[in-house]
Amino acid sequence: MRRWHFTRRLAQMPPPGDWRVWLLMGGRGSGKTRAGAEWVQALALSRPELRIALVAETLGDAREVMIDGVSGICRIAGRARPEFEASRRRLVWPNGSIAQIFSSEDPESLRGPQFHFAWCDELGKWKHAQETWDMLQFGLRLGEDPRVLVTTTPRPVPLLRALAGDARTAVRRIATSDNASNLSPGFIAAMADRYGGSRLGRQELDGELIADREDALWSRPRLEAIRLKAPGPLSRIVVAVDPPATASAASVCGIVVAGLDGAGRAVVLADCSVTGASPAGWAGAVVRAFRRFDADRVVAEVNQGGDMVTAMLKSVDAGLPVSTVRATRGKFLRAEPVAALYEQGRVAHAGAFAELEDQMCDFGPDGLSAGRSPDRLDALVWALTALVLDRLGEPRVRGI
Repeated sequence: MRRWHFTRRLAQMPPPGDWRVWLLMGGRGSGKTRAGAEWVQALALSRPELRIALVAETLGDAREVMIDGVSGICRIAGRARPEFEASRRRLVWPNGSIAQIFSSEDPESLRGPQFHFAWCDELGKWKHAQETWDMLQFGLRLGEDPRVLVTTTPRPVPLLRALAGDARTAVRRIATSDNASNLSPGFIAAMADRYGGSRLGRQELDGELIADREDALWSRPRLEAIRLKAPGPLSRIVVAVDPPATASAASVCGIVVAGLDGAGRAVVLADCSVTGASPAGWAGAVVRAFRRFDADRVVAEVNQGGDMVTAMLKSVDAGLPVSTVRATRGKFLRAEPVAALYEQGRVAHAGAFAELEDQMCDFGPDGLSAGRSPDRLDALVWALTALVLDRLGEPRVRGI
Protein backbone atom coordinates (compact mmCIF):
# COMPACT_ATOMS: atom_id res chain seq x y z
CA MET A 1 0.00 0.00 0.00
CA ARG A 2 1.32 3.47 -0.92
CA ARG A 3 2.60 5.80 1.78
CA TRP A 4 -0.18 8.31 0.98
CA HIS A 5 -2.78 6.07 2.59
CA PHE A 6 -0.98 6.41 5.90
CA THR A 7 -0.01 10.11 5.75
CA ARG A 8 -3.08 11.79 4.25
CA ARG A 9 -5.22 13.91 6.52
CA LEU A 10 -8.98 13.64 6.86
CA ALA A 11 -9.63 16.86 4.90
CA GLN A 12 -7.56 15.48 1.99
CA MET A 13 -9.83 12.45 1.64
CA PRO A 14 -13.03 12.50 -0.48
CA PRO A 15 -15.96 13.40 1.80
CA PRO A 16 -18.64 10.81 2.48
CA GLY A 17 -22.20 11.34 1.37
CA ASP A 18 -24.02 12.61 -1.69
CA TRP A 19 -22.13 15.61 -3.04
CA ARG A 20 -21.69 17.11 -6.48
CA VAL A 21 -18.78 19.42 -5.64
CA TRP A 22 -15.97 18.85 -3.14
CA LEU A 23 -14.67 22.34 -2.33
CA LEU A 24 -11.27 22.08 -0.67
CA MET A 25 -10.13 25.53 0.42
CA GLY A 26 -6.60 25.66 1.77
CA GLY A 27 -3.76 27.97 2.66
CA ARG A 28 -0.49 28.18 0.76
CA GLY A 29 1.38 24.88 0.95
CA SER A 30 -1.45 23.18 2.87
CA GLY A 31 -1.56 20.07 0.67
CA LYS A 32 -4.64 20.81 -1.44
CA THR A 33 -2.83 20.14 -4.74
CA ARG A 34 -1.61 16.78 -3.44
CA ALA A 35 -5.18 15.91 -2.49
CA GLY A 36 -6.35 16.75 -6.02
CA ALA A 37 -3.61 14.76 -7.71
CA GLU A 38 -4.22 11.71 -5.51
CA TRP A 39 -7.98 11.89 -6.13
CA VAL A 40 -7.53 11.97 -9.91
CA GLN A 41 -4.93 9.20 -9.87
CA ALA A 42 -7.16 6.94 -7.79
CA LEU A 43 -10.15 7.61 -10.05
CA ALA A 44 -8.18 6.95 -13.24
CA LEU A 45 -6.99 3.59 -11.95
CA SER A 46 -10.35 2.57 -10.46
CA ARG A 47 -11.84 1.59 -13.81
CA PRO A 48 -10.86 1.87 -17.48
CA GLU A 49 -11.93 4.45 -20.01
CA LEU A 50 -12.73 7.25 -17.56
CA ARG A 51 -12.75 10.81 -18.89
CA ILE A 52 -11.53 13.53 -16.53
CA ALA A 53 -11.19 17.30 -17.01
CA LEU A 54 -8.28 19.18 -15.43
CA VAL A 55 -9.03 22.91 -15.38
CA ALA A 56 -6.59 25.61 -14.23
CA GLU A 57 -6.23 29.36 -14.61
CA THR A 58 -3.90 28.84 -17.60
CA LEU A 59 -2.67 25.85 -19.59
CA GLY A 60 0.77 26.50 -18.16
CA ASP A 61 -0.59 26.23 -14.63
CA ALA A 62 -2.36 22.97 -15.51
CA ARG A 63 0.90 21.42 -16.62
CA GLU A 64 3.31 23.02 -14.14
CA VAL A 65 1.12 22.50 -11.06
CA MET A 66 -1.50 19.83 -11.65
CA ILE A 67 0.62 17.47 -13.78
CA ASP A 68 4.37 18.08 -13.37
CA GLY A 69 4.42 20.03 -10.08
CA VAL A 70 6.03 18.67 -6.95
CA SER A 71 2.59 17.39 -5.86
CA GLY A 72 1.26 16.89 -9.39
CA ILE A 73 -0.22 13.73 -10.87
CA CYS A 74 2.92 12.55 -12.65
CA ARG A 75 5.07 13.13 -9.56
CA ILE A 76 2.87 11.13 -7.18
CA ALA A 77 1.79 8.35 -9.55
CA GLY A 78 4.73 6.02 -8.99
CA ARG A 79 4.77 2.97 -11.24
CA ALA A 80 1.23 3.72 -12.44
CA ARG A 81 2.35 6.99 -14.00
CA PRO A 82 0.30 8.14 -17.00
CA GLU A 83 1.85 9.39 -20.21
CA PHE A 84 1.49 13.09 -20.97
CA GLU A 85 0.74 13.78 -24.63
CA ALA A 86 1.66 17.44 -24.85
CA SER A 87 0.43 17.94 -28.41
CA ARG A 88 -3.05 16.72 -27.43
CA ARG A 89 -2.95 18.29 -23.96
CA ARG A 90 -3.91 15.13 -22.15
CA LEU A 91 -2.77 12.40 -19.76
CA VAL A 92 -3.30 8.79 -20.79
CA TRP A 93 -3.22 5.85 -18.37
CA PRO A 94 -2.47 2.27 -19.51
CA ASN A 95 -6.09 1.25 -18.79
CA GLY A 96 -7.43 3.83 -21.26
CA SER A 97 -8.46 6.52 -18.77
CA ILE A 98 -7.78 10.02 -20.09
CA ALA A 99 -7.50 13.43 -18.41
CA GLN A 100 -7.61 16.53 -20.63
CA ILE A 101 -6.30 19.94 -19.56
CA PHE A 102 -8.21 23.18 -20.01
CA SER A 103 -7.70 26.87 -19.22
CA SER A 104 -10.05 29.43 -17.69
CA GLU A 105 -8.75 31.78 -20.39
CA ASP A 106 -10.67 29.77 -23.02
CA PRO A 107 -14.09 28.65 -21.70
CA GLU A 108 -15.18 27.66 -25.21
CA SER A 109 -12.59 24.85 -25.29
CA LEU A 110 -14.87 23.00 -22.86
CA ARG A 111 -17.69 23.05 -25.38
CA GLY A 112 -17.92 19.55 -26.87
CA PRO A 113 -15.87 17.19 -24.64
CA GLN A 114 -17.64 15.15 -21.99
CA PHE A 115 -16.43 13.80 -18.67
CA HIS A 116 -17.09 11.59 -15.68
CA PHE A 117 -15.13 13.79 -13.26
CA ALA A 118 -13.24 17.09 -13.09
CA TRP A 119 -10.52 18.66 -10.96
CA CYS A 120 -10.50 22.49 -10.91
CA ASP A 121 -7.45 24.17 -9.39
CA GLU A 122 -7.23 27.72 -8.01
CA LEU A 123 -10.74 28.64 -9.11
CA GLY A 124 -10.49 31.77 -6.95
CA LYS A 125 -8.28 33.43 -9.57
CA TRP A 126 -9.70 32.08 -12.83
CA LYS A 127 -9.88 34.63 -15.65
CA HIS A 128 -13.44 33.85 -16.83
CA ALA A 129 -14.63 31.95 -13.80
CA GLN A 130 -18.39 31.77 -14.30
CA GLU A 131 -18.21 31.08 -18.04
CA THR A 132 -15.60 28.34 -17.58
CA TRP A 133 -17.56 26.74 -14.76
CA ASP A 134 -20.78 26.79 -16.77
CA MET A 135 -19.16 25.15 -19.81
CA LEU A 136 -17.65 22.48 -17.56
CA GLN A 137 -21.04 21.65 -16.03
CA PHE A 138 -22.52 20.95 -19.46
CA GLY A 139 -19.68 18.51 -20.11
CA LEU A 140 -20.10 16.52 -16.88
CA ARG A 141 -22.57 14.06 -18.39
CA LEU A 142 -20.87 10.65 -18.25
CA GLY A 143 -21.45 7.91 -15.71
CA GLU A 144 -23.97 7.66 -12.91
CA ASP A 145 -22.51 10.30 -10.57
CA PRO A 146 -20.33 13.04 -12.16
CA ARG A 147 -18.38 14.96 -9.54
CA VAL A 148 -15.97 17.90 -9.29
CA LEU A 149 -13.12 18.62 -6.92
CA VAL A 150 -12.22 22.31 -6.52
CA THR A 151 -8.89 23.05 -4.81
CA THR A 152 -8.24 26.72 -4.22
CA THR A 153 -6.88 29.38 -1.94
CA PRO A 154 -10.15 31.17 -1.11
CA ARG A 155 -11.04 34.56 -2.49
CA PRO A 156 -14.49 36.08 -1.96
CA VAL A 157 -15.38 35.99 -5.66
CA PRO A 158 -19.05 35.39 -6.55
CA LEU A 159 -18.62 31.88 -7.97
CA LEU A 160 -16.68 30.63 -4.96
CA ARG A 161 -19.21 32.12 -2.56
CA ALA A 162 -22.05 30.48 -4.50
CA LEU A 163 -20.37 27.08 -4.45
CA ALA A 164 -19.64 27.32 -0.73
CA GLY A 165 -23.33 28.01 -0.07
CA ASP A 166 -24.70 25.26 -2.31
CA ALA A 167 -26.39 22.35 -0.52
CA ARG A 168 -24.66 19.84 -2.82
CA THR A 169 -21.17 21.14 -2.06
CA ALA A 170 -19.03 19.42 0.54
CA VAL A 171 -16.81 22.17 1.96
CA ARG A 172 -13.50 21.27 3.59
CA ARG A 173 -10.75 23.60 4.81
CA ILE A 174 -7.07 22.93 5.47
CA ALA A 175 -4.52 25.36 6.89
CA THR A 176 -0.88 25.82 5.99
CA SER A 177 0.07 24.87 9.55
CA ASP A 178 -1.64 21.48 9.09
CA ASN A 179 1.14 20.59 6.65
CA ALA A 180 3.99 21.97 8.77
CA SER A 181 5.92 18.68 8.70
CA ASN A 182 6.41 19.08 4.94
CA LEU A 183 7.30 22.79 4.97
CA SER A 184 10.31 24.82 6.03
CA PRO A 185 10.15 25.73 9.74
CA GLY A 186 11.47 29.16 8.80
CA PHE A 187 8.58 29.68 6.39
CA ILE A 188 5.99 28.70 9.00
CA ALA A 189 7.52 31.00 11.61
CA ALA A 190 7.88 33.94 9.22
CA MET A 191 4.31 33.66 7.94
CA ALA A 192 2.86 33.34 11.44
CA ASP A 193 4.84 36.34 12.64
CA ARG A 194 3.98 38.54 9.66
CA TYR A 195 0.40 37.51 8.85
CA GLY A 196 -0.89 35.48 11.79
CA GLY A 197 -4.40 36.58 12.80
CA SER A 198 -4.64 39.15 10.00
CA ARG A 199 -7.31 39.14 7.33
CA LEU A 200 -4.77 38.15 4.68
CA GLY A 201 -3.32 35.45 6.91
CA ARG A 202 -6.75 33.95 7.58
CA GLN A 203 -7.29 33.74 3.83
CA GLU A 204 -3.85 32.75 2.54
CA LEU A 205 -2.70 30.59 5.48
CA ASP A 206 -5.85 29.34 7.20
CA GLY A 207 -7.92 28.84 4.05
CA GLU A 208 -10.87 30.93 5.26
CA LEU A 209 -13.31 32.48 2.82
CA ILE A 210 -13.29 36.05 4.12
CA ALA A 211 -16.13 38.41 3.27
CA ASP A 212 -15.28 41.86 1.95
CA ARG A 213 -14.70 44.61 4.50
CA GLU A 214 -17.80 46.63 5.27
CA ASP A 215 -15.74 49.84 5.36
CA ALA A 216 -13.90 49.17 2.09
CA LEU A 217 -14.14 51.75 -0.68
CA TRP A 218 -15.08 49.08 -3.25
CA SER A 219 -17.24 45.94 -3.23
CA ARG A 220 -17.20 42.75 -5.31
CA PRO A 221 -20.75 43.15 -6.67
CA ARG A 222 -19.95 46.64 -7.95
CA LEU A 223 -16.78 45.44 -9.67
CA GLU A 224 -18.59 42.46 -11.22
CA ALA A 225 -21.19 44.84 -12.64
CA ILE A 226 -18.69 46.99 -14.55
CA ARG A 227 -16.80 44.34 -16.53
CA LEU A 228 -16.45 44.75 -20.28
CA LYS A 229 -15.76 41.87 -22.65
CA ALA A 230 -14.23 44.10 -25.31
CA PRO A 231 -13.58 47.85 -24.91
CA GLY A 232 -14.17 50.11 -27.89
CA PRO A 233 -11.76 52.68 -29.33
CA LEU A 234 -9.85 54.59 -26.68
CA SER A 235 -8.84 58.25 -26.84
CA ARG A 236 -6.03 58.25 -24.30
CA ILE A 237 -4.04 55.51 -22.57
CA VAL A 238 -1.72 55.90 -19.60
CA VAL A 239 0.52 53.51 -17.71
CA ALA A 240 0.71 54.39 -14.01
CA VAL A 241 3.56 53.09 -11.87
CA ASP A 242 3.95 53.01 -8.08
CA PRO A 243 7.60 51.98 -7.49
CA PRO A 244 8.44 49.92 -4.38
CA ALA A 245 10.30 51.57 -1.54
CA THR A 246 12.89 48.77 -1.48
CA ALA A 247 13.96 45.95 -3.77
CA SER A 248 13.18 42.62 -2.14
CA ALA A 249 11.62 39.29 -3.04
CA ALA A 250 8.28 40.42 -1.59
CA SER A 251 8.21 44.00 -2.90
CA VAL A 252 5.61 44.80 -5.54
CA CYS A 253 5.82 47.51 -8.18
CA GLY A 254 2.27 48.57 -9.01
CA ILE A 255 1.76 49.00 -12.77
CA VAL A 256 -1.78 49.65 -14.06
CA VAL A 257 -2.88 50.53 -17.60
CA ALA A 258 -6.08 52.47 -18.27
CA GLY A 259 -7.65 54.47 -21.08
CA LEU A 260 -10.65 56.66 -21.95
CA ASP A 261 -13.45 55.47 -24.22
CA GLY A 262 -15.57 57.61 -26.55
CA ALA A 263 -18.01 58.52 -23.77
CA GLY A 264 -15.23 59.77 -21.50
CA ARG A 265 -15.42 56.69 -19.29
CA ALA A 266 -12.16 55.30 -17.93
CA VAL A 267 -11.44 51.66 -18.78
CA VAL A 268 -8.89 49.71 -16.73
CA LEU A 269 -7.07 47.58 -19.30
CA ALA A 270 -4.45 45.62 -17.36
CA ASP A 271 -2.66 45.06 -14.09
CA CYS A 272 0.96 44.55 -15.14
CA SER A 273 2.40 44.77 -11.61
CA VAL A 274 5.57 42.79 -10.90
CA THR A 275 6.85 41.21 -7.69
CA GLY A 276 10.45 40.98 -6.50
CA ALA A 277 11.87 42.90 -9.46
CA SER A 278 14.98 45.05 -9.40
CA PRO A 279 14.64 48.72 -10.44
CA ALA A 280 15.76 47.74 -13.93
CA GLY A 281 13.25 44.89 -13.86
CA TRP A 282 10.20 46.97 -12.97
CA ALA A 283 11.27 49.75 -15.35
CA GLY A 284 11.41 47.19 -18.13
CA ALA A 285 7.92 45.99 -17.20
CA VAL A 286 6.61 49.57 -17.42
CA VAL A 287 8.10 50.05 -20.87
CA ARG A 288 6.69 46.73 -22.10
CA ALA A 289 3.23 47.74 -20.90
CA PHE A 290 3.61 51.14 -22.57
CA ARG A 291 4.49 49.52 -25.90
CA ARG A 292 1.95 46.71 -25.64
CA PHE A 293 -0.96 49.12 -25.27
CA ASP A 294 0.50 51.87 -27.48
CA ALA A 295 0.09 54.23 -24.56
CA ASP A 296 0.39 58.01 -24.58
CA ARG A 297 2.16 58.58 -21.29
CA VAL A 298 3.66 57.01 -18.18
CA VAL A 299 2.57 58.50 -14.85
CA ALA A 300 5.08 57.70 -12.12
CA GLU A 301 4.94 58.39 -8.40
CA VAL A 302 8.29 59.74 -7.19
CA ASN A 303 7.81 59.89 -3.43
CA GLN A 304 10.03 56.85 -2.87
CA GLY A 305 12.68 57.32 -5.54
CA GLY A 306 12.66 60.95 -6.65
CA ASP A 307 14.59 61.59 -9.86
CA MET A 308 15.82 57.99 -9.83
CA VAL A 309 12.39 56.78 -10.96
CA THR A 310 12.42 58.88 -14.13
CA ALA A 311 16.09 58.12 -14.75
CA MET A 312 15.48 54.39 -14.47
CA LEU A 313 12.57 54.52 -16.92
CA LYS A 314 14.54 56.65 -19.35
CA SER A 315 17.47 54.24 -19.18
CA VAL A 316 15.22 51.60 -20.74
CA ASP A 317 13.60 53.93 -23.29
CA ALA A 318 15.10 57.41 -23.60
CA GLY A 319 12.08 58.68 -25.50
CA LEU A 320 9.51 57.49 -22.97
CA PRO A 321 7.03 60.30 -22.13
CA VAL A 322 6.98 60.40 -18.33
CA SER A 323 4.94 62.61 -16.01
CA THR A 324 5.80 62.51 -12.33
CA VAL A 325 3.37 62.83 -9.45
CA ARG A 326 4.03 63.24 -5.76
CA ALA A 327 1.65 62.20 -2.99
CA THR A 328 0.83 65.05 -0.61
CA ARG A 329 -2.20 63.41 1.02
CA GLY A 330 -2.81 60.03 2.61
CA LYS A 331 -3.66 57.00 0.49
CA PHE A 332 -7.29 56.87 1.63
CA LEU A 333 -7.88 60.54 0.81
CA ARG A 334 -6.35 60.03 -2.64
CA ALA A 335 -8.47 56.93 -3.25
CA GLU A 336 -11.83 58.39 -2.19
CA PRO A 337 -12.45 60.52 -5.32
CA VAL A 338 -11.43 57.58 -7.51
CA ALA A 339 -13.91 55.32 -5.67
CA ALA A 340 -16.55 58.01 -6.34
CA LEU A 341 -15.87 57.66 -10.08
CA TYR A 342 -16.82 53.98 -9.81
CA GLU A 343 -20.03 54.86 -7.98
CA GLN A 344 -20.89 57.34 -10.74
CA GLY A 345 -20.45 54.67 -13.43
CA ARG A 346 -17.43 56.46 -14.91
CA VAL A 347 -15.03 53.48 -14.72
CA ALA A 348 -15.14 49.99 -16.25
CA HIS A 349 -12.79 46.99 -16.10
CA ALA A 350 -11.79 45.20 -19.31
CA GLY A 351 -11.63 41.82 -17.58
CA ALA A 352 -10.99 40.52 -14.07
CA PHE A 353 -7.86 41.59 -12.19
CA ALA A 354 -7.85 39.33 -9.14
CA GLU A 355 -4.95 40.73 -7.13
CA LEU A 356 -5.78 44.35 -7.86
CA GLU A 357 -9.44 43.81 -6.98
CA ASP A 358 -8.48 41.99 -3.79
CA GLN A 359 -6.72 45.17 -2.68
CA MET A 360 -9.63 47.37 -3.75
CA CYS A 361 -12.14 45.35 -1.71
CA ASP A 362 -9.84 45.22 1.32
CA PHE A 363 -8.92 48.91 1.41
CA GLY A 364 -10.50 50.95 4.19
CA PRO A 365 -9.66 54.05 6.23
CA ASP A 366 -6.77 52.22 7.92
CA GLY A 367 -5.41 50.82 4.65
CA LEU A 368 -5.22 47.11 3.86
CA SER A 369 -6.18 44.82 6.70
CA ALA A 370 -2.82 43.02 6.59
CA GLY A 371 -0.92 46.30 6.92
CA ARG A 372 0.80 45.88 3.55
CA SER A 373 1.26 48.61 0.98
CA PRO A 374 -1.64 48.86 -1.52
CA ASP A 375 0.83 49.00 -4.42
CA ARG A 376 -1.52 47.89 -7.20
CA LEU A 377 -4.30 50.12 -5.88
CA ASP A 378 -1.93 53.10 -5.69
CA ALA A 379 -1.09 52.64 -9.37
CA LEU A 380 -4.81 52.44 -10.20
CA VAL A 381 -5.48 55.65 -8.31
CA TRP A 382 -2.70 57.48 -10.17
CA ALA A 383 -3.93 56.19 -13.54
CA LEU A 384 -7.56 57.23 -13.03
CA THR A 385 -6.57 60.53 -11.43
CA ALA A 386 -4.50 61.35 -14.51
CA LEU A 387 -7.20 60.26 -16.95
CA VAL A 388 -10.35 61.64 -15.36
CA LEU A 389 -9.61 63.93 -12.43
CA ASP A 390 -6.64 65.82 -13.84
CA ARG A 391 -7.25 65.42 -17.58
CA LEU A 392 -3.56 65.51 -18.50
CA GLY A 393 -2.54 65.95 -22.14
CA GLU A 394 -4.34 65.99 -25.46
CA PRO A 395 -6.36 62.98 -26.61
CA ARG A 396 -5.85 61.02 -29.79
CA VAL A 397 -8.18 58.30 -31.12
CA ARG A 398 -7.11 54.74 -31.79
CA GLY A 399 -8.46 51.19 -31.44
CA ILE A 400 -6.91 48.43 -29.39
